[in-house]
Amino acid sequence: MQEAATDQSLNTKNVFLSALRFAMSIDTLKNTPEVDQELKTSAQEQVEFMLSEHKEVRLLISEEEVKSVVRLGISNAISTLLDRLSSLLHRLPDCPEFDALTTLYDMEWLCKVLPRMELMKDLVFKWADVSNEILVIVQNCKLDCRILGVKVKLVEVTGKVLEAVGYGVVIAPSRSRACLVKKWLPFIRKLKTLVDAEGSESCEYRMDEDLCEFIEGSMVSLVLTLPSNDQAEVFGEWMRGIGLEGVKFPDLSEAFEVWCYRSKSAKRRLLERCDRLAIENLSL
Repeated sequence: MQEAATDQSLNTKNVFLSALRFAMSIDTLKNTPEVDQELKTSAQEQVEFMLSEHKEVRLLISEEEVKSVVRLGISNAISTLLDRLSSLLHRLPDCPEFDALTTLYDMEWLCKVLPRMELMKDLVFKWADVSNEILVIVQNCKLDCRILGVKVKLVEVTGKVLEAVGYGVVIAPSRSRACLVKKWLPFIRKLKTLVDAEGSESCEYRMDEDLCEFIEGSMVSLVLTLPSNDQAEVFGEWMRGIGLEGVKFPDLSEAFEVWCYRSKSAKRRLLERCDRLAIENLSL
């Protein structure tokens, strides 16, 4: 009986690991891209189902072997994304923007399953590390509707990362938090302006109301976690954008009000402390 249970557990583990490897394109078969994409989509659905329905899988995700496979998949996805974004600079004829979008959809899927496996932090830290490289590439791409679509999807994935840190799913050091806000805030604001200028008739890709609200909520939550000096720098940049470009998105008013209140309270406490010390010195 115990042997049968052990065999069943091992079989579940093997199926789950195989599904993970296909879902994250670690393992691929020599098929056409269309067939590979179908297999990957099926594997992603299988991983989601097993995470939701299999009690054994919930225990398996704590095993180092499983974590190693997932971390390898995250590294591969980041590396593939950078390669495919770089190909956009050369305007290769084989639709590199489609390849980049496919990888971004995979990243979006990772953002859905990694929190269930308590491994979202691995993606967040890597995303913070490569943010500058990603932004340098996409900001140098020649702008057209297809590239705009890649940038919008890039913002959607970044929004998931910001959300994870802003709402405490991932506890990141202040340096990483500040990096995410300072790097992505200017890009997101500029992209929103460009997308709105293109209009819905000339381009199918939009930053709709739901996405904008999601980005704003994530950004506000994340800004509130920053040290006061970093917050001041972010608000300064945000207000300069409003003054020079008239772009208020994302609306950080709520976070700014909280920062002002905290700053005034901190200043008042400091002055009260100084007054007490002065009185104590006079009484000596």
